[in-house]
Amino acid sequence: MVNYKVISSDDHVYEPADLWTGRIGAKFGDQCPRVIREEGADWWYCDGEKILSCEGGGEQLGLRFTAPEKLSRGGVSEDVRPGAYLPEDRIKDMDIDGLEGTVIYPTIGVALGRVEDATLMSAICGAYNDWMAEFCKPFPHILKGIAMLNMSSVPVAVKEMERCANLGLAGALIPVYPPEERGYDSPEYEPLWAAAQDLGMPLSLHINTRLLLINSGYQGGHAHELSGEIRETASFRSNVDHWVRMSFANMIFSGVFERYPKLTVGSIEMDLSWAAHFLEKMDFIYTQRAIPEHWYSFMEGALPSDYFHRNGFISFQEDAAGVRLRDLIGVDNLLWGSDYPHPESTFPETQQILKNILAGCSEEDTTKIVRDNTARVYGFNSP
Repeated sequence: MVNYKVISSDDHVYEPADLWTGRIGAKFGDQCPRVIREEGADWWYCDGEKILSCEGGGEQLGLRFTAPEKLSRGGVSEDVRPGAYLPEDRIKDMDIDGLEGTVIYPTIGVALGRVEDATLMSAICGAYNDWMAEFCKPFPHILKGIAMLNMSSVPVAVKEMERCANLGLAGALIPVYPPEERGYDSPEYEPLWAAAQDLGMPLSLHINTRLLLINSGYQGGHAHELSGEIRETASFRSNVDHWVRMSFANMIFSGVFERYPKLTVGSIEMDLSWAAHFLEKMDFIYTQRAIPEHWYSFMEGALPSDYFHRNGFISFQEDAAGVRLRDLIGVDNLLWGSDYPHPESTFPETQQILKNILAGCSEEDTTKIVRDNTARVYGFNSP
């Protein structure tokens, strides 16, 4: 079979060790994100907290296919794959895997949303966004960067998103689930929705960005709070889609997408299968339950699922079961992603993995999932 022409909707950089120390270190000193070597492994710290290890930098890329027993929670900066931080090397790795374009998220930045100091967080976002714009600049039609936003203040986030649109970044990252008292059904986000719509900036709800973990002692990765302690569990990893469902439901049932019909919001790196039941469940609740006065009533007989199909999308990696449910979820809402350079990435086996998970799809559906949907959402130039 001929290899697919692919655009990945979910890849990452691994931020250089001096990204923040070099750009904001003079003002914030040891508060800003920095790398410290401990017992032979490099760890990122920020504002006194241990954030993430160096394992996501590509030094373990492909091991899950060749030597899964060697996967580890560690790594050193010297072993970070050049394609994780150098655009020219990223293009070379894309060629190996058959990619024609990629949407790029941070790695360390994803875990920094819980920083309490608002001034520090704004500086972190600004420095990263400047660097990301520089990273994409040599290949603007191939590399599409996603901006970090300081969501502790909606006006601050809107101002930074406007700046990033002028820098050429293609979308913005917001928490998959904000603090409970600031859910996405809150009126405070109206300026954000309006700005994202006007700027044509898709908003991403990425795994591991749940702001409820502020001040919890969370150490990165996937955590679970039990009796005041935070620990990683397989159960937590298996249920991370809970938060994105809550956020989508809050947006839909509060009429966000009715008020902002061109706003686009996506679930990133939480697979697909959950969406089929979620959409049917929302429609059932809306049509088969008595609607209290405080519930939102959609215009012209629309259903909750209609707004997801028009305004939402899902970036997934290897969910073959979800692909089989594509007619329920909506083929136009499915965007495939590689997750390069993280250990769970499909690199360098992307072509074979796509052949496996898309078996049974029509050529039209396949083209939409691996390329055209992402090109439409993020403005890649189609041939």
